[in-house]
Amino acid sequence: MISWMLAGLSLFLAVWFLVRPWVLPRAAGPAPRRRLLALAWPWVQVAGRAFDPFIPVFLRQYLEKQIVLAGLDPVWKCQHVVALQCLSAGLAAAACAAVLYGVFAVPAAHAAALSVTIAMPFAWLPLQRLLELGRQRQAHILREFPFMLDMTVLCVEAGLNLQGALQQAAHHGPEGPLRAELRHVLADVRAGVAREHALAQMAMRTDLAPIRAFVTLVDQAGRMGMNLAPLLRVQADQQRAERFLRAEKKAMEAPVKLLFPLVFCVFPGTFIIISFPVVSRLLDAGF
Repeated sequence: MISWMLAGLSLFLAVWFLVRPWVLPRAAGPAPRRRLLALAWPWVQVAGRAFDPFIPVFLRQYLEKQIVLAGLDPVWKCQHVVALQCLSAGLAAAACAAVLYGVFAVPAAHAAALSVTIAMPFAWLPLQRLLELGRQRQAHILREFPFMLDMTVLCVEAGLNLQGALQQAAHHGPEGPLRAELRHVLADVRAGVAREHALAQMAMRTDLAPIRAFVTLVDQAGRMGMNLAPLLRVQADQQRAERFLRAEKKAMEAPVKLLFPLVFCVFPGTFIIISFPVVSRLLDAGF
């Protein structure tokens, strides 16, 4: 009876430890929109609060910058990324240890060492995904930026001021991260932030040289009282030419990227198919 009671108490404590973060009230804000992350979000929050005091300052600043570049929800913090890395590595290590020890009968010490070694790349996957989201968002902004400049130039040449031109670009532009950034800038201006400061914040959030050049051009034209339309027209032509150059660069990189799959995947299969009749005839002939 005592062993049954202790087993039931242990099972209750294990279930309570695992389920408690999920049933607690979500005091830290809404969960991410992705369903899988929303299910794991309570444990990410609990682990993030545990790891938060141990995150170095340089890593905190780096992760916060990458979160902003990736355009994630405001609910994301640097401790959540670290917690997601640790949880990913822990789950991978537990799964590998269970398979090695339970299925292949590997000794416990060797199974633990192999599981830790195998699970190390899984800790790198969340950070890699965060960096990939940031690169995709920056590439999307670079593709949309020349069109936004063209709309801004047309509106300025039609007689609108810069804020009105940005409003038209944010209203009629294609849906994407650049349109979201323009709406963010306009919301900051309506809230009382200076236009130059709001544009500078957009340049910091995107971390792109063309955006910084656009913000610097607007700031200098406003200070010197210059006509903004010709300057924007020149920059729009320059950005369109740079977009074509980036497309040509990617087209020239395609043959180099195809070399590895051609050499290691396509050519061996082709050689096997071509040489099979020859080898079969040679074997039939007695060679």
